[in-house]
This record gives sequence, C-alpha cells and structure tokens, in this order.
Amino acid sequence: MSTPTTRDDQTAAPSGTASSAAAETAAPTSAIQRHTGRWIENWDPEDSTLWHDGGKRIARRNLIASIFAEFLGFAAWALWSIVVPQLPAAGFTLSVDQMFWLIAVPSLVGATLRIPYTFAVPVFGGRNWTIVSALLLLLPVGALAIVVQNPQTPFMVMVGVAALAGLGGGNFASSMANISFFYPEKEKGAALGWNAAGGNLGTAAVQLVVPLVIVTAAGVSLERAGLIFIPFILLAAFLAWRYMDNLTTAKADPRSFGVAVRDRHTWIISFIYIGTFGSFIGFSGAFPTLLKGQFPEMTLSIAFMGALVGSVSRPLGGILSDKIGGVRVTIAAFAVMTIGTLGAIYALGTHSFPLFFGSFLLLFVATGIGNGSVYRMIPAVFRVSGGTLKAAAGCIGIAGAVGAFGGFLIPRGFAMSTTVYGSLVPALYVFIGAYVVMAAVTWFVYGRGAMAEARV
Repeated sequence: MSTPTTRDDQTAAPSGTASSAAAETAAPTSAIQRHTGRWIENWDPEDSTLWHDGGKRIARRNLIASIFAEFLGFAAWALWSIVVPQLPAAGFTLSVDQMFWLIAVPSLVGATLRIPYTFAVPVFGGRNWTIVSALLLLLPVGALAIVVQNPQTPFMVMVGVAALAGLGGGNFASSMANISFFYPEKEKGAALGWNAAGGNLGTAAVQLVVPLVIVTAAGVSLERAGLIFIPFILLAAFLAWRYMDNLTTAKADPRSFGVAVRDRHTWIISFIYIGTFGSFIGFSGAFPTLLKGQFPEMTLSIAFMGALVGSVSRPLGGILSDKIGGVRVTIAAFAVMTIGTLGAIYALGTHSFPLFFGSFLLLFVATGIGNGSVYRMIPAVFRVSGGTLKAAAGCIGIAGAVGAFGGFLIPRGFAMSTTVYGSLVPALYVFIGAYVVMAAVTWFVYGRGAMAEARV
C-alpha cells in the first residue's frame, strides 16, 4: 500500500488533493513515493530536483549505515586471520598446513558468495538484505566463540566454523551493489570508494582489537574474539532497519553477467585483479601468522598495519589513474609489489624484522593502489573495445568475485611452500613470477594501440 508522496522524510500534501495533483503533474520525476516496509518508488538519482530536494540525504543515510554493516562483514571475514596464530597459546595443536587452511577457507567461501549476494539486493531489497546479512554474521562469531574454548575440537569442525566467516566476504558485493543504485553517475565513484574503504578497514580493525581483548591474567581467552562483535552486529542490523531503504527501481540484470562472461576482457581483468585484490586479502589473512611464525619475539598487535595501509591507499589508485591512466598505475603497482616481495625474501634470509615489516607494508600499499586502478580500468576498457555498459557492470561483479579467490591461493601457497621446503621463500618467488606475468599481460593487452591512445 502506498503512503503519501514524500521527499526524504517530509510528508507532502495528502494524495488526491489539488495541490498534490498539480505538484505531481509539474514535476513527476521528482516525486518519491513510499510504500510500507520502507520501499521507495520512482527513485531516480539523475533527476537533479529529486537529488537536491531530499534525495541526497536519503542516499547519504543509506551509505553510512551500509558502511558500518560492511565494516563488520570484513571484520568477521578476517577474524580467523588473527585468531589462528593465537590458537597454540590456547592449547590447540595444529600443523602449519592446518593453520593456513583455517586462514584460507573464509576467503574461498566469501569469494564464492559474492555473485549470489549481488543478486540478493534486487530480490529482497537493499535494506532488508542488509539486515539479514548483518544478522547472519552472528553465526561465524558465535560459533567461533564456542569452538575455541575446547582444544579438543576436531579440526574439520574448526574448518566448518572458519567457512562460516565467508558470510562476511559476501557482504561486500551486496553492499556495493545496493549503494550503486542510490547515487548518480557523477557521485557514484566517490560513494562506492567510501563504501569499499570503510569495509576494508574492518580487516585492520579486527587485527588491532582482538589481540588486545583476548588477553587475561590467566593467558588468552579466545572466545572474546567472537563475543566482542555480537553487540555491534546487532547494532548494525538495528541501524539498517531504522535508517535504510529499499528501492523498487533496483533491478537485477542477469544478462549483464551473461554478456560479461562471453567477453574476453572480463577474464583478463579478473586475472589481473587476483594479483591486486587477491594479494590484499591473501596477505591480510596470512600476515599475522607470518609474523608469529617468523618473528615470535614481536607483538602481534602490529599486524593490523598491513591491512590498514592497504585499505587507505585504495582511493589513491583511482586518483592516480584519473591523471595518468589505470594501465600505468596498475603496472607500477605490480612493480612495487615485486620489490616489496623481494625485500621480504631478503629479510627472511637476514632475520631482519624492520626490513620484513617495511617490505610488507610497501606490498600492502601497492595492492591497495592496484585495487583502485584496476577498478578504474574496467569501464574504460569496455568503452574502447566497443563493449556495453551491461558488460562492464557484469565484469565488475565477476572480477570482484574471482579476485577474492586470491585470498585462498596465497595462504595455501604459503602452506605448501612450508610443508615441502620448510620455508616461505619458494612461495614468495612464485608470487613474484605471477606479478611479472600479470604486469606483462596488462601492458600487452591494454598498454598498446587504441587502449594506450585512450589512456585506459
């Protein structure tokens, strides 16, 4: 059932009156019509009258609540990255391979969920799905709080609980899809940038907070790592219920994914994005365990710095790409990532913590910049290649999902390298080889000819 025509939260004249009819006739595109369940009809952010007469406030209100929910999604997704290196102190006996499995599984599940989460927004509504997806985070944090209290918990049970953390990884896709419907094209980039950066910071936050809250006089109390997030998750669900809206104009277009799947650029960009976003997620998950294993004398609380600098540097990638082109920035990012990885290899040989830590911070900064530059490349690539906007939109969703699989590949690479060779170095050399190949593909496909002239 429709409620009176409104702008933001102000009620207009009752429908059916002469003044209301005149207003709707004079400016039909500016009439925001509300329905029960906080559904908004006739939403068109490109309508300047609607946008400046309440629409912008509605969009901002939804963005703020979305950022908080996505922030907690990333925190739940990354929770095992900081819990795993603490498990031995809580009495768990795990091999290196098992520890890296617990780190890798959340990324595998989160990457897989990104496509269905994208379609959930048009099906259920952005507000409704934000409430549901936030409450679903109670599963991974609650289950973790239970299993870490018993060192005799079977390993496969722990893997299952770690897999639940992947629910937080899916939140990114639905949050980005939802916010994209609220903003006009000229402001969409900034809004999505804030949304992405706010979410990514959840990884840094969980790695900063958990080592502080689990410490007790008797040792470590790992269940606190999960319990501490329960009130915040409930708050996020309440804020979404109270302040967010559903849009009837938010429609899913499965054809965009179909078009994108058939375009070779989708898979080339997805391959490149594994190197940037996949490295960010993979190294964020593995970094605390790497520090604990290689430099046990150092406090684990500093591990959050990697995810932090990687998150805040992401907007810089987009800014630089606007000035000099996404291809150049992406290739430069891979070059810096290579330098950072070489520095980490040398630091392992000399057991130099300052060099190891500094090299990884450099690596994280480069991944963040690369994330921003690759996303900036996508619409430009499809524009120059003669592709459609639908294909570009589909590519963004597919690349985001494929790129997240890097969060699984990197920890598993470290596990195999340690198991077979007793060292992290072989895995790091493989990563360097991948960065060189990805930089070469970026230049060969997008750094020449029409793509170069268009400064993709």
